Amino acid sequence: MDRALPLPPIPAKRYFTIGEVSELCGVKPYVLRYWEQEFTQLKPMKRRGNRRYYQHHEVLLIRRIRDLLYDQGFTISGARNRLADAGIAARVIDPALLADDEEFDVEADEQMSVALLKKDAPVAVARAMPLSGNDAYAPIREELLSIRSLLSL
Repeated sequence: MDRALPLPPIPAKRYFTIGEVSELCGVKPYVLRYWEQEFTQLKPMKRRGNRRYYQHHEVLLIRRIRDLLYDQGFTISGARNRLADAGIAARVIDPALLADDEEFDVEADEQMSVALLKKDAPVAVARAMPLSGNDAYAPIREELLSIRSLLSL
């Protein structure tokens, strides 16, 4: 898992095993299990025999953690703090809403996940979410708009 090589593209799948995530992110499986303990944002689903299944947004988060630790030289604590500073909106998004969505759009999910990791996350996520269509997003959109108004005071 050479860090000099570019990471492969993430396939359009809903769930990934720890082995697949290891290959997609360029880190060993034991490192992923350790990061689950250190970064509370990483919570893969566990099924049969405690097998881990990561969702698309978690793969993006792991790549972000890898970038902070390996490329930018952050410590675990520093990376955790950086993600916490950028993660206000990450606690607002309910993964259950995404899991029940029949029209899963990988590109929109990736844009939203990237937006969650940026400093201006509440504003970016509010813009990335559709303004019409699925009413399941209405409460989230309202919450994000109220957060944005509080932050702009």
